[in-house]
Amino acid sequence: MATPLSHLAVPLALTAALGTDSVPPGLMALALVCAVLPDIDALGLWLGIPYEHPFGHRGFTHSLPFAVALAGAGALLAPSVGADASIAFWVLLASAASHGLIDALTNGGLGIALFSPFSSRRYFLPWRVIEVSPLRPAVLFSRRGLHVLRSEMRWVWAPCLVLALAGLALRGLAD
Repeated sequence: MATPLSHLAVPLALTAALGTDSVPPGLMALALVCAVLPDIDALGLWLGIPYEHPFGHRGFTHSLPFAVALAGAGALLAPSVGADASIAFWVLLASAASHGLIDALTNGGLGIALFSPFSSRRYFLPWRVIEVSPLRPAVLFSRRGLHVLRSEMRWVWAPCLVLALAGLALRGLAD
């Protein structure tokens, strides 16, 4: 898995790229939650759910169908956060789906059940360029943790920064 901090990069980049007229603060908060929520399955490790189980780590909550369901539920909240429901759906979908896709770029673990519950097969993307994050938070503050964060800066944060800057530039040209 990638660190929870790096899963926040996608909704932050989308907010910067699209602007607060399209992604007001309340929608950004929902998108941040959608981006990290899939790791709720890590609690299963402490509850005795095996890693490879469909509801184990990187299982159902990391899937694209889960991301669609989460985005649909979140879009229902759009009016209460001052957002358009269709924009909310797509921002929340991108934020939630990015979690499994980013994790599928890591070089460790059993893969991601991208199509659960329709298939329990686990996948990695062809480019496994992100160093897998340790599950214990204390390790993040070690030499290994810094190596992971450097990898995420290159493969998650830098592309998200490019997306954010491109969006800002395009919005600037439109004004």
